[in-house]
Amino acid sequence: MGVAVVIEDDDAIGELVGAYLEQAGFQVVRERTGEGGLNAVEWREPRFVVLDLGLPDIDGFDVCRQLRASGRVPILILTARDEETDRIIGLELGADDYVTKPFSPRELVARVRAVLRRAEPDPLESQVIELGDVHLDLGLRSVVVAGAPVALRTLEFELLAELARNAGQVVSRNRLLGRVWGLSFAGGTRTVDVHVAQLRKKLGRPELIETVRGVGYRARDDNAPREA
Repeated sequence: MGVAVVIEDDDAIGELVGAYLEQAGFQVVRERTGEGGLNAVEWREPRFVVLDLGLPDIDGFDVCRQLRASGRVPILILTARDEETDRIIGLELGADDYVTKPFSPRELVARVRAVLRRAEPDPLESQVIELGDVHLDLGLRSVVVAGAPVALRTLEFELLAELARNAGQVVSRNRLLGRVWGLSFAGGTRTVDVHVAQLRKKLGRPELIETVRGVGYRARDDNAPREA
């Protein structure tokens, strides 16, 4: 199953998380500091990282920022910080999911698996979806706008893909939460709004994703999406 790096300074929680991940088949590397965690990720090249925010040396948000700047390893934040602002900051910095303490270890493992399904492409999926000059390759997980590649984070790509698959139809925020995040997400529908705003900015096509007030979003199908 690969290596999982758990960055958590609370020994009891770190051991609990590690035990459940090992039962799920992962080789677990535990670190109690942000610096140790960053070094472990660099040398061990894990499949994913479980990251606490309240670390003794470096704030977890800074660790998340450095991890995202240096690579695409999936990051699941596990923290006692349950304010909406903290969740939004974590996601904007590039975390793939955000779980608050107290937590269910079994749900944590399920969330890890959901993150990995999103981050690791299905080799059998090779469709290309076109919306105007926006081209999505679902197999390669790439996006090209007017001939220029656009780098999207994992959740941003999944959100765009879900909207593109349903171009011309309204997709509710709750459905997007379920389909993109894999489980009901504590960040609520505000999380969807934040990611849609990021997508519009990165694509440079704010008109591509329409807001349907009180319901959700719709990808425009001026050129009906074509799959090949």
